[in-house]
Amino acid sequence: MERDTKVPSREEIRDILELRHGKEIQQKLSDARVAVAGLGGLGSNVAVQLARTGVGHLHLIDYDCVDLSNLNRQHYFIRHLGKPKTDALREQLLEIHPYLDIQTDTVKVTQDNVAELFAEDEIVCEAFDVPENKAMLVNGIMEHFPEKYLVCGSGMAGFGDSNAIHTRRVMKRIYLCGDEMTEAVEGRGLMAPRVALCAAHEANMILELILNIMQQGGN
Repeated sequence: MERDTKVPSREEIRDILELRHGKEIQQKLSDARVAVAGLGGLGSNVAVQLARTGVGHLHLIDYDCVDLSNLNRQHYFIRHLGKPKTDALREQLLEIHPYLDIQTDTVKVTQDNVAELFAEDEIVCEAFDVPENKAMLVNGIMEHFPEKYLVCGSGMAGFGDSNAIHTRRVMKRIYLCGDEMTEAVEGRGLMAPRVALCAAHEANMILELILNIMQQGGN
C-alpha cells in the first residue's frame, strides 16, 4: 500500500540545502543555469547529481525516447520505456527537487540550432555518444558563444581502472572528463559504474565552475 507523502515546501528544501552547503554557496547554485545536451548514461546521471545539489536552472536536451537497452547505465526505470528522455528525466528531477526550473527541448542538436538552443545557458554539459556530434557541439559553442563554459566527456567504456577517469582543462573554457581512450566496442561496452564515474566528474567540474572559476572570471 502506497503512503501519501507531503511535498516539502520550497523554504524547507532551501533551508536543508543551505544547512548542507552553506547559504552563500547554495545561492550561487540556485542561480546557475546549466544545459545538459544528451540525456543518456552521462547526461541523465549528471542532471540527477546537479538536481540533488540544488542547481536551480536546468536545460535538458535530447530527441530520443527511453529504450530497454538504456537501463543498464542510464538513469531511467521500466516505467519510462517509450517516453521521451526529456520528459522521463524531468519527472525524476522534480521528484528530487520539485521547485527546480527545468526547461526541456526534445530535439536533435544540429549546427543550425546551436545558437538558439544554448543562448540562455551559462554552462553546457556535452553528453553525446557519437564523436561527430560531440565535435559539432564544441565547434558550435566556440563559434557562437566563446564566453560560455563547456564540460565534455570522452572515454568511459568497460570496467577498467577507475582512477583512469580524470578531468582536465583543454582550452580556457573547455574541460574534458574521462580516460580519453576507451570507446565502446564489441566485448567492451558501456557499463554503469564507469559511465557514472565519468558523469560524476562532469557534474563536479560544473560545480567547480559555478562556485569558483566563474567567480574569478574564468582564470
